[in-house]
Amino acid sequence: MSVRRPVWALHVLVVGLAAHNFVMSQLWHAGVRGSALSAVAGWKDLLLAGAVVSAAWARRHDLPRPIAADWAALGFTAFVVVYGLAPQSLLGGHATHTGVFYAARHDLLPVAAYVLGRLLDLTRRERSRLCATVLATAAAVAGLGLVEVYAVPLSWWHHNGTIGWFSDQLSLGYSGLSGLPENFVYNAGGGVVFRRLISTFLSPLATGYLLVFALFLVPLRRRYGPPLALLLFAALLWTHTRAAVLALGLGLLVLAAVRRRERAVALALVGAALAVGAAGAVFVKEYDHFGPRTHFTAQELKEQQQHAHSAGAGPGSSNPFSQNDASTSEHLSNLRAGASTVLDHPWGFGLGNAGVTASRTGVKVEAGESTYTELGVEVGLVGVMLFVVWSLALLRRLGATPWLAAAFAAVLALGLQTDIIGIPWVAVVVWAFAGAAVTRPAPLSASR
Repeated sequence: MSVRRPVWALHVLVVGLAAHNFVMSQLWHAGVRGSALSAVAGWKDLLLAGAVVSAAWARRHDLPRPIAADWAALGFTAFVVVYGLAPQSLLGGHATHTGVFYAARHDLLPVAAYVLGRLLDLTRRERSRLCATVLATAAAVAGLGLVEVYAVPLSWWHHNGTIGWFSDQLSLGYSGLSGLPENFVYNAGGGVVFRRLISTFLSPLATGYLLVFALFLVPLRRRYGPPLALLLFAALLWTHTRAAVLALGLGLLVLAAVRRRERAVALALVGAALAVGAAGAVFVKEYDHFGPRTHFTAQELKEQQQHAHSAGAGPGSSNPFSQNDASTSEHLSNLRAGASTVLDHPWGFGLGNAGVTASRTGVKVEAGESTYTELGVEVGLVGVMLFVVWSLALLRRLGATPWLAAAFAAVLALGLQTDIIGIPWVAVVVWAFAGAAVTRPAPLSASR
């Protein structure tokens, strides 16, 4: 691994992006703030850009042969650039210059990672080492998260720099949990609150998505495989992220479809998918019997009640799998509203008018949560369709690497309810793996 061929950069990104939020929060707590902390936080962008440039220069006389996915990625990139340069007044958007910059970085992050994967042309040994790095990172995230969720009180997070990192540095104001992200806890109603596993990501969602991807890398035939899979799956359950559990089951079904000619293996995978769904259902349903209990302060409880009243929420269903469950209803409502906005305004509003970017820069959020509706709002219906075409073209090419095809399908499904490319670890690692796999579709496995 050299500067000219920076495979090492992917290893650093796998580990560094998993620890990024926690490290940044501790730097904020230590007094590194404002532009200084922003400069430090930009390490990931500089490393990825430098790695792409270095790899491109090393292969300038031997670039990979273009495939359909490359052209789709190029078309999507062109739309992002054009919509970033187009006047907001012409499109009906209100994004600031800062918002446009943030949105361009957000939208093009998976493209840059994909290009890096294509350019590196990883050998089988390099791929196995990269898988091992992902598994080691996932094991650390899972282990630390399971310990923290029971051993560290929620009050510690109020004073360790996390609130400052999110609110002061990233301009993400949260009110329901004294400044902490609301999804740090699961609100069972009636004032009963349970912790969710957040680990170093400081997010149950991002942690859950890393674990879903990593579970497809686990070499079950190795002696350490089953215990590792159990650890990762347990941590996934403790994130209390139903979408992640469903995505894991979907990925297993995709893997069964890809390997349908191996009848026994396919049937086992279908059984595993059903077992994952059943375990997830039981876990979520019974979580209040063993989950780590915490509590709202009096002020937090008042704010929760005010939020519920302003949102027009009724008592809701106590069944977490009911469509009337508050979280489920909110996700479905946001997805419908975002899709409606895209269809009503198919030419898009321009970059910076959707999701976290719009929220951070103080402009109207035209669509949120779903990757597809956010992209549709920013680059129009044609732009998001190019992203979908690129994704499906990649998925088709990944058939030669079944486990990665399954993992990629799971990630694409998660994008329906989550801004999946807004999680840098997912955007960089998953798309870099995909780029590497379609460049040299040899078996990509953690077994060595």
